[in-house]
This record gives sequence, C-alpha cells and structure tokens, in this order.
Amino acid sequence: MGADFVQLSLTPLLMGVLASVACALPGNFLILRRQALIGDAISHVVLPGIVVAFLLTGAISTWPMMLGAAGAAVAAVVMIEAIKRLGRIEPGAAMGVSFTTLFAFGVLLLEQSDTSTVHLDVEHALYGNLESLIWFAAEDWSSLADPAALANLPPELGRIAFVTLIIIAGLALFWRPLEISTFDEAYANSIGIPTGALSFGLVVAAAIAAVAAFDAVGSIIVIAMFICPPAAARLMTNRLDRQIAWSVVFAALSAILGYVFAGYGPLWFGAENAVSAAGMIATVSGVILGLACLFAPHRSRIAAPAEAGAQS
Repeated sequence: MGADFVQLSLTPLLMGVLASVACALPGNFLILRRQALIGDAISHVVLPGIVVAFLLTGAISTWPMMLGAAGAAVAAVVMIEAIKRLGRIEPGAAMGVSFTTLFAFGVLLLEQSDTSTVHLDVEHALYGNLESLIWFAAEDWSSLADPAALANLPPELGRIAFVTLIIIAGLALFWRPLEISTFDEAYANSIGIPTGALSFGLVVAAAIAAVAAFDAVGSIIVIAMFICPPAAARLMTNRLDRQIAWSVVFAALSAILGYVFAGYGPLWFGAENAVSAAGMIATVSGVILGLACLFAPHRSRIAAPAEAGAQS
C-alpha cells in the first residue's frame, strides 16, 4: 500500500466507511422504531429537489443539488410525520404515500421541463462517484501530514466527515431520551420527553446523512446501510449500546471489503473489469446480514414468535 494506494484508494475507502457509519448510526433507532424504509423513501424524494435545483441554476453542480435534495428530504420528513400523526396510520404506510407522491412529482417535473434527457437521478442520487474520488495532491503517506496536500482532498470527504461527527455528537447528547422513547414511547411521554420532536429530529438526521452521502456514494449504499448493519447488529446482542457498536463494525467492514472486492474480485475470477464499488458494498452488507441471520446468537428471536404463532 504505497503511493498509488494513498492517491487512488485511500479517499474512496474513507468516504465509503464514513458514509456507511453515518447511515448505520441512526439506522439502529429507525429499525427499532419500525421506520427502516426511511432510507428508501429519502432516496426517492430527493429527485424533485434535484430537478428544482437544476431548473433554478441551469447547471449540474454539487451544492445546488445537495441543497435541493436536502430541502426535498426535509419536506418528506414533515409530510411523513403529518400523515402518520394526523391520519393515525402506521409509519410504513405514511412513508409509502410520501415517497411515491414526491417521486412521481419529480418524474413529472423531469418530463414537463424538458430535462428528462439529463441523467440527474442516476448521476447524483443512485450510483454516486466513489471510484472517482482521487486525491491528486497526494504523493505518499507523508501527504497526511502535509497541509497543502490535505487542502486538496476531495470536498465530499470533508462533508461526510462533518456530518458523521454531527450525528455522533447528536446521538451522544440525546442518547437517554432516544433510548427511552424508542423502547417505551408512552412512558417517555409521561415523564415529559418530547417524543414527537425526537422522532422528527431522528428522521431529519437520517435525511442529512443520506443527502451528504448521495453525491459520492449514491443511494444504493445509503439504503443498504440504513438497514443491513443495524439489522445484523440487532441479532448479535440485546443491549442497545452494543448494538450500536456492532453496527459500526459491520458498516465499516462492508465498506472496506466491498471496495476491495469491487476492484480486485473480478480479477480473481478471471474477469478484466472491476464492478461498481457502491453495488459491491451494498452486496457485502447483505451477505453480512444473511450470515447474522444464520449464525448470530440472538437469531432465535425471529424464529420463536413465528413458531409460537403457528402453534397457537
């Protein structure tokens, strides 16, 4: 791992790990609250925001696209919470109504504004550009201590690092209220915890993590990391703090192994070309979840209720 690794692979690896961890952390609480599909919802609702940003600026550039996507994500969060609370329906149905409506609105905007030939959704929200995050200013490992070289790191890395730190700080700050309201919302309300505000803040944090990751890693990784590492971690332990730790390990492992397999896996089997890093990272996270379902110590929690229901 010499100069070539530092220049070509270090930044994509770090970006993949940070994006995976940033999505996995709130994903733990979303899964426990039965809101795991919020990542899929956000990946759809950013389309109208991206289209509006393109129409307003007339150019495909990072910050307008991110701001448009963030605005659409926040609008979706408000819409989901409003439908869920005012309509008194389950979160899954509220998410389904919201993201299909907003995604359809985005498709209509594409078709009616003559921008349907511009691949906005594919380029900026689906596949990302993980492989292209090259650190051109790096020469070798000593560049990590060179301020001039560090100033030329791909900006996507700084954005996702900042968002990851914000999410970690937010979870640490609101850990106890989040824990209580996640497992017993009625008790949390009775002792004065603002469960509605916490729920809204959690989904907004998930939206921010997703939008920050879209430009570089795409929604494929985002959707997978909201669900697979936390779900696998849930099968490893009954303690929330340990579940969080397991999910971070699984997220980082998925990113590292996925990136390596994407670049070198096809060569090991005689193929000539690498495959999508985003797709392989998501695949590895799914494999880890599958292994957890088969071998994790608490996997019986899933089978036991089903067996009990069948016997009754």
